[in-house]
Parts: sequence; structure tokens; C-alpha cells
Amino acid sequence: MKKRSKILGGAIGECIHIAGISHFLDLAGKLGYETIFLGPASSIEKFISAMHEENPDIVAVSYRLTPELAGTLLKEFKQACERENLLDKRFVFGGTPPVIEEARKIGLFEEFFSENDPLDKVYRWLEQLPETAGKDETDFFPQTLVERIKFKAPFPLLRHHYGVPAESIKPTVDGICHIAESRAIDIISLGPDQDAQENFFHPEKQNPNRKGAGGVPFRSEEELFQLYRASQRGNFPLMRSYSGTSGHIKYADMLNRTIHNAWCATSLFWFNAMDGRGPSPLEKSIAEHIELMKWHGSRNIPIEGNEPYHWSLRDGHDVMVCASSYIYAYAAKKMGVKDYILSCMFETPRFLSNRMDLAKALAKIELAAPLADNSFRIIRQTRTGLYSYPTDVASARAHLASSIYMQLALNPSIIHVVGYAEADHAVNADELIESCKMADWVIKKAIEGIPDMTADPVIIERKNELICETHVLIDAIVELGHRMGVDDPLISPVVLTRAVKIGLLDAPQLRGNRFASGEIRTCPINGAIYAVDERNNPISEETRTDKIMRDIE
Repeated sequence: MKKRSKILGGAIGECIHIAGISHFLDLAGKLGYETIFLGPASSIEKFISAMHEENPDIVAVSYRLTPELAGTLLKEFKQACERENLLDKRFVFGGTPPVIEEARKIGLFEEFFSENDPLDKVYRWLEQLPETAGKDETDFFPQTLVERIKFKAPFPLLRHHYGVPAESIKPTVDGICHIAESRAIDIISLGPDQDAQENFFHPEKQNPNRKGAGGVPFRSEEELFQLYRASQRGNFPLMRSYSGTSGHIKYADMLNRTIHNAWCATSLFWFNAMDGRGPSPLEKSIAEHIELMKWHGSRNIPIEGNEPYHWSLRDGHDVMVCASSYIYAYAAKKMGVKDYILSCMFETPRFLSNRMDLAKALAKIELAAPLADNSFRIIRQTRTGLYSYPTDVASARAHLASSIYMQLALNPSIIHVVGYAEADHAVNADELIESCKMADWVIKKAIEGIPDMTADPVIIERKNELICETHVLIDAIVELGHRMGVDDPLISPVVLTRAVKIGLLDAPQLRGNRFASGEIRTCPINGAIYAVDERNNPISEETRTDKIMRDIE
């Protein structure tokens, strides 16, 4: 990396708030600048002495206390610099908006940064210094997921679903333009309507009366190009889309060519005839999804497993959710996926307590951890469950903020924001931007330091219980496969289909489903979701799986 200017920075006077200046210097360091951090509560004399000693090109001053004191302090700082013949430096300032107004009056600083500014403002300023002037703005925003994560660290990327249910794509195009220009989001997840997902390559099967049902009704590659071009402004957010539910590989190739799909999200057991969202029977669908993983893995395109969401949405117990998460991660690694997005949906089912919700997420992470190595990297993503939102707007906004705060305990690299209005309607562009700004505010405050919720002994106890119980269920599926003569049962469509049919993998809302058992009973107990007997008493996985395995002998 080319060596650049030297930056000296610190919080001046009595100010002890250093998160902003620390992050500024961290970003500068990533861009190749040499940085010196003076720390909190640095006196004017300390600044002057360091400027003489280090001879920086740029001096970054931070102050977040009262505006009145700032005005006096910064005047004294400028006077000291003038006396010491140090005004040949370049000075920048960071603080709250009222303090910035006072700093502007001093006539010392050439640029100002506040916590309300988008993160990329710092990058643009640093990159547009004379030695790099004229660089195309698109170069500031990496266009692959892994590089974008590195670019924004330690802040997580924000993503949000978007697709306007309408007769044409124009409202979605207009909305994407507005969203990108707002710079509020890093990833736009395109939400197509049902016909776009299932019948894109079969127009004869499309139903004109369903156009726009559930999302944006793109019907051609040119329309996808239009949607992508709409995103090429502002902070140039990445774009991705739901996967197709038929013609999986052909659909994936189309998304890769048109919108440069940032990653593929898919499942193993869903989006097929079992849940009515695709034409394939279960065994064929599992094989198609495994092949889809392999296709993306061979092209170094990340994969997201949304598998556990669907078991949770159907009232699956916590162990079932953890097992499905592990099975998907295992299959992804076996299929050559390099970057795997492990997703945790919170508040689903809504009966979960925050403690038990966090324990379940931590169990999923710990179960997958042994799979990670240099060829299989795990990226954490969190989100709020759609069905957990209240319809009251004020309550929904509070729910969004509180959920994001809890999710940050996992230190995610991606936060999938679910707009506060989603319980009532698909969010419009302005509601999406507002929701992401709310999430961004919570993140900025949490980055400064939050209590370690993962150290709660109750959470740890439940996490460990889930890990043990999940291993019992996984072992039962492996044993089933070995009985069937299969060497690697967790990637066998035949074995996994059989595991669903006999009830090893099961959920109450699968009752009456021709592909599943549907016999399991689950119940919320002390904020967690357990498998239970007829009297709603918890039953262990050993008891549950032993009975199933005996019944099939």
C-alpha cells in the first residue's frame, strides 16, 4: 500500500469521548495513512508538543462536550498553533452538530465530521486529498461482500429487503435510486414476486392477475439490469435477490450476470412442494439446493443459509432450529462454499425470551465453529423476525431498536434490518431509510461499548444444553443414514428426506403435510421452545429420537 500523509489526532481539553476520533484514525490507517493517537482529554500543550515532535500533515481534533466551552477552547488552540508557527498543517474537526457550529467560527478547520454523517464521508475526504484527487467515486465502495465487510468494519453492513408490489418495476427502480442516494444501506435485497421466483423462464405459466404479488414483478433480464443500474449512485450498495424456486442454476446465473448477486440465500428443506413455494418434491428439492451451493462455491460466491428461519416460523423447537442450522453449514462446506453467512433470526417464534433467543443464536454459532478453517469462513448475520413486530408504529420502532441492540451481542458482520412498518405493509423507500437510520444509531452507540450479554450464566447454561441436545439429534440422523447404507448422511437427499418423513426433523405446522411427520408437539417454557409430551412436559432429544428410531426398526 502506498504510504500517505501522517495524521495526529485526539480528544482535546477535558473531553474523554474517543470513539469517533479512534474510528477516524482506524479508517485512515486502512487507507495507508500513518496515524498517531493522543488519547482522551489531551491538553492544548500536549497537542502542540506532539505536533512539534511528530510533524504531522493533518491534525484531527475531537470534542463532544458543551458548545460554549468548545468555542473558547478551540480559539485558544488556534492561537497556540499560531504562536508556534503550526498553522501550515491541515486541521479537521469531529464533534456533535452544535459543537461543530462553534468550530466553524474559528476559521481553522477545513472539514467537519459528526456522528450523523454517513461512514463513507470520512473515506471520501481521505481519498480526495491532493495525492488521490480525481479518483472515480465508485472505487470507494467495494463491490464484493467480503471486501465491503472489511471496508466498513468495525461497523456491520446493513441490508434490507425491498421490492414494491406493483404492475411494473418502475416504483422499485425509483425507490432503489432514492435508497442508494440516501447512503443509509449497504445491501439492497431485491424481493421479487412469486411468479418471478418460480416462473421467470416459463412465461406461459405466469398469472397476469398475480403480477406484483409479494414483490417486484421483473419479467426480463433487461428489467433486472434496470434495477441494478438504479443502485449505481450514492454509496453504490451491493444488490442481491431471492433465489429462484425452479431452474435454480439457470436463475442463479442470471442473477450473477444482471445484478451481480452479492450472495445466494437458499435452504435445504423449503421453497418446494412441502411448503408450496416451489414445484419440486422434497428429495429433488434438497438435491437441487445442494447443487446450488456447489455452483456458487465453485465461483467463490458466498452462500447464506436461511434454513433455521423456516423451522422457527413453523414453531419448531430450539434444538430443531440449531440442528437445521448445523446441517446447512455442514452441507455448504462439503459443497466447496468458501464464505458462509450464518444467519440468526431473533424473536422467532415470538414466545422466546431475549435470554433464550440469545442462547439459541450462540448455540448455532458454537455448533458451526468447528467447521471453520482457511477454506470455510463463517460470516455472522442477524435479523429481527418479521412476525415479532407490533402493528403500533411507536411500539414497532422501539422493537426494532431493542432487537438490534440485542443482536449486537453476537458481533455480526451483517445486520438484516426489517423495517418497523412490515407488520402492516411492505415498507416504502422512506420507511426503509428511516429504519436503517434507527439501526445505525443503535450500532454507533453500541460500538462504544455494551455489556457482555453472552456472559449471563443463564444464557450459557441454555446454550450448552442446546449444543448437547443438538448433537443427539444430529447423531440420530447420522445413524439413520448408516442404517440406509449412506456414508455421509448429512448431505444425502435421501437420508434428509427420510429424516423429515419419520419425524427426526419435524415441526407442529407440518401436521398433515405429505412429506413430513407433523407429530411433534412444542411449547414455550420459561422463554425457550421445547419439544413436549401430551401433558406439555419437556422431553429430551434422547427420549424423542430413541422412540422414532425404535418405531422404524
